[in-house]
Amino acid sequence: MNTNELHKAVEESKGNESNICQICAIKDGAAVYEDCWHGYTTSDAVNVMSVTKGVMSLLTGIAIDKGYISDVGQKVISFFPGYQIKRGEKTIYDVTVEHLLTMTAPYKYRSEPWKKVCTSDDWTLAVLDLLGGRAGITGEFKYATLGIQILAGIIENASGKKLIDLANRELFVPLGIPEHKIHGDSSKEDQFDFLMNKAPRKNEWYSDPKGSVTAGWGLCLSAGDLARLGDLVLNNGVFGGKRIISESYMKEMLTPRIRLGERFGNMEYGYLWYKPYSGREVYAAIGDGGNLIYVNKELGVSVGVTGTFKPAIYDRVEFVETKVLPALAV
Repeated sequence: MNTNELHKAVEESKGNESNICQICAIKDGAAVYEDCWHGYTTSDAVNVMSVTKGVMSLLTGIAIDKGYISDVGQKVISFFPGYQIKRGEKTIYDVTVEHLLTMTAPYKYRSEPWKKVCTSDDWTLAVLDLLGGRAGITGEFKYATLGIQILAGIIENASGKKLIDLANRELFVPLGIPEHKIHGDSSKEDQFDFLMNKAPRKNEWYSDPKGSVTAGWGLCLSAGDLARLGDLVLNNGVFGGKRIISESYMKEMLTPRIRLGERFGNMEYGYLWYKPYSGREVYAAIGDGGNLIYVNKELGVSVGVTGTFKPAIYDRVEFVETKVLPALAV
């Protein structure tokens, strides 16, 4: 398969590839492939869903490098000195930043209470109310999109800066990613539109009524932006010859901490980044709709894929390996 055949295959797909908007691949610091579908251009942005979590991990590394966070072992509650802990709650005192990054933090719910959190005035505090529980710290993996919101509050409280400003200055602009603005609306109707609308989005990040970005979803990027973030990971925190994140954090971020179950394809998990294959230097930040940052250190290539919302797409890494990489002959 060559790139023309790849374009046609995506264009004519009636299955999982039918929602793909853009693909971009970078090798040796330069784009070696860029393509678009459904009327998108290379500069258009897409809500990359849970790929946002992978970006949050990078921003956590920057916060640690700058001394805003001492280390991943720092207790979450130390960043919220005015927070009133619920009577009888003890587990929350033991939860660390690392628990959030590895999705092993405990929460007092069976399924994520989206309505409760996303209709509140302060989403970070609403999620903080859910942290802890009688079971204590078990080390069990619990995928929690809402839980990552606490990371946004941690970084903002620790740095005294809005996360959107920190992201622009320390990560996006140095990588050639356009400056982003907060989305600014968080009504029920707007949240639904933000998820389901298939039109290109602005360079924005969804936000709560307090103007804090949604840490687990809602960042809008192009495939080129995703590939640049992948190139940063590929080069251990260096982009364009400039160090953006320390090598030590990047190594820790990609080191697997837990093996996931069948629901997550038996992949391994580091700090909000997946390791799809044991024994291989391949890493990924993965979101609904098949949004993806794919990093292959063996071949020295990073690939970004964007797609509009489409449920139950679990094979995007396989798609990159079996169709994109062969088309590039890398």
